[in-house]
Amino acid sequence: MIIFINDKPCEAQVGDKLLQVAQDHQCHIGYICGGNGFCQSCFVYVKEGAECLSAPSAPEKAFISDKLFNEGGRLACQSTIVKEGTIRLLSRAEYLRRIVLGLNVPGFITYAQTIGYNVITKLPDGSSNLIGRVKSGEVNPADSLAKIGQGLAHASLFVVSSFTETFPFMRAPLALVGDGAKNVAATASNLLCTVSGGRLHLPGTASCCCETKKTPLIEPVKILRE
Repeated sequence: MIIFINDKPCEAQVGDKLLQVAQDHQCHIGYICGGNGFCQSCFVYVKEGAECLSAPSAPEKAFISDKLFNEGGRLACQSTIVKEGTIRLLSRAEYLRRIVLGLNVPGFITYAQTIGYNVITKLPDGSSNLIGRVKSGEVNPADSLAKIGQGLAHASLFVVSSFTETFPFMRAPLALVGDGAKNVAATASNLLCTVSGGRLHLPGTASCCCETKKTPLIEPVKILRE
């Protein structure tokens, strides 16, 4: 099935989490807490297909207010696709970007008020939920750090993907830079063969292991200690 994240079509299957689908397709959805559902950086607005997703989890209920739920608010790390259908969602950053670019002042004020209300009303519930999960062992700090490290790899792919999509004329130069780096590395390895036995072995000499010609082009140089 195809779901749309910030209007980008992404292939997904029943059983996938929204966050994983976004990462696999280099879509902009935040990821800080390791998928434990308390940083809210993966907050999304589900604009269509809410019925195709799993019911809100306990962490979502603890951190998301009724106002945000009514606007389609979900945590991508907690939301699983449970059936086929059309799903469209916007990340929080993309949602805000569209408000700003559209010069939607009333929309921005409403957005700020809703976020402020959510922070004030859900902070006690969210903190209590997190403490309880840490005590029960459901949230493991060490495991979270490992997951965050994995998320950095997805973030780097997203940055590269976004850059080339925004500046398509840079795709060829970036490829050339990559090829150039490989050429520089190859040239560097050819400039100096080995240093062993107090002698510097240059390409073209009989003692260079990289050279197949028998006739030395450069005489070996001795490095002597005084």
